[in-house]
Amino acid sequence: MFFLSKLIDKRIAAYQTRLTITHYNEVENMYKQMRGWVHDYRNHLQVMKNHARDGDLQAVVDYLDELAEDLQTVSAPRVRTGNRMCDAILNSKIALAESKEITVLADANIAVELSTSHLDLCIIIGNLMDNAIEATLPLPQAERLIRIYMEMKGQQLYMAFTNTSAKGKQAKLGGRFLTTKGEGHGFGLVRIDAIVERNGGYVSRGSEDGAFSTEVMLPQEGGI
Repeated sequence: MFFLSKLIDKRIAAYQTRLTITHYNEVENMYKQMRGWVHDYRNHLQVMKNHARDGDLQAVVDYLDELAEDLQTVSAPRVRTGNRMCDAILNSKIALAESKEITVLADANIAVELSTSHLDLCIIIGNLMDNAIEATLPLPQAERLIRIYMEMKGQQLYMAFTNTSAKGKQAKLGGRFLTTKGEGHGFGLVRIDAIVERNGGYVSRGSEDGAFSTEVMLPQEGGI
């Protein structure tokens, strides 16, 4: 039993390492894209100045149309929580969800420094969003919805993620919801629970027909 437990721990750790690298790469790609557009900003202005100086207003209009089309490919931040790390991972995952035609409603305000590590936040938020995206995708586009709510409650960071789901009310086994997804999905839930427990927090999951929700509370040293 000891060796089996060690094997499972190693598989979970390996999976979470791959997942964390994916999360960080998604965030980095988003910011590289935005930095690239900002870097080119002065060049764009110079081109339009030249057209305007030549009196070619149609060329200015055409160039602005090209810029507007190019700007649509840049994932501008959808959420500004006040916390840089939360902003980075949330906006990355929201952009991923919206690229899959999933509606995301987010209300998040965390204008404080958090004592929870960036790595732990990345794993928790990344897993919650990935699970929500997977559960929502099988639905018709009009029914795909993820709701995100995050705020400070005294000295606790409160997070609530709710998503529509094609499945009915999910069953539990040993206090845990069963999953029909691949092993990575199950590992993600286990990893979230381990991080919350290590931080002295609380996690609660609820399943109703057509919806699944997760609430997480994480104590913060010093509070607000």
